[in-house]
Amino acid sequence: MSGNHNGWLVDALSRYEQPLMRYAHRLVGEPEAARDVVQDCFLRLCKQRPHKVEDHVAEWLFRVCRNRSLDLLRKDGRMHSLEDAQLQSEELAPAESAEKRDEAGKMMRCISSLPQRQQEVLHLKFREGLTYKQISAISDISVSNVGFLLHTALNTLRRQLAVRSQ
Repeated sequence: MSGNHNGWLVDALSRYEQPLMRYAHRLVGEPEAARDVVQDCFLRLCKQRPHKVEDHVAEWLFRVCRNRSLDLLRKDGRMHSLEDAQLQSEELAPAESAEKRDEAGKMMRCISSLPQRQQEVLHLKFREGLTYKQISAISDISVSNVGFLLHTALNTLRRQLAVRSQ
């Protein structure tokens, strides 16, 4: 391996390790399993030639992470729903008041009631800050479908939160 290749890998590791850990933990629900998945992602990245993935490394890593997480869940026969994993892994900032905690809890319950695909695109967009194009590549759905899923999810959340606050 050349020094340039190593630098590229170190940069990818420093930029994407934590976001991938959050994503894998959300999918598999266990920190140790998430670490194994992310480690496997980076081992696979080491085998890639930089010029083949460097212009889409985020999408590549998240896609591999998603696929490895789903493979692990299938292998272990424990396909948890995304909402179960989300409730286990989401970290709410310490709330300054009971009202803030209550609102955060309402939001989490509303999100957990969404279909799995909508939860996934919400997480990738708002937690990981990925673009529609990146989410499309990761999830193997069209860019327009990503937009539709996000639009539908946000409208559903607005309606649910409005009903709960009445």
